[in-house]
Amino acid sequence: MPIDPALPYDPNNIFAKILRGEIPNRTVYEDDHVLAFEDIHPQAPYHVLVIPKGAYVSWDDFSQRASDTEIAAFVRAVGRIARDAGLAKPGYRLLANIGRDGHQEMPHMHMHILAGKPLGPILAR
Repeated sequence: MPIDPALPYDPNNIFAKILRGEIPNRTVYEDDHVLAFEDIHPQAPYHVLVIPKGAYVSWDDFSQRASDTEIAAFVRAVGRIARDAGLAKPGYRLLANIGRDGHQEMPHMHMHILAGKPLGPILAR
């Protein structure tokens, strides 16, 4: 069920558990502020989730409360992950769902990097 981005952060969400090492993942990238790992239910041949290590519910929450250092690290990490995977030339999609209408299902801010085939239109017409 989609979440309300105004809800408080839930420290027991799956991504928080991954950050604490309680749930294993297939790490693609990690630095002081960011963790990226393969999606367990990929929607494209290449599907990686990129999350900040801070407790942020959504992109809206992250953009308001994260430090400039955290924001810069996140944006640079997304670009680096895509370049390192060879996705810059063929292209890729970035997706962040925010709130109920955006169909956000996980109460921890995250970005999807999807690639590996032509992905078609974002929304059904």
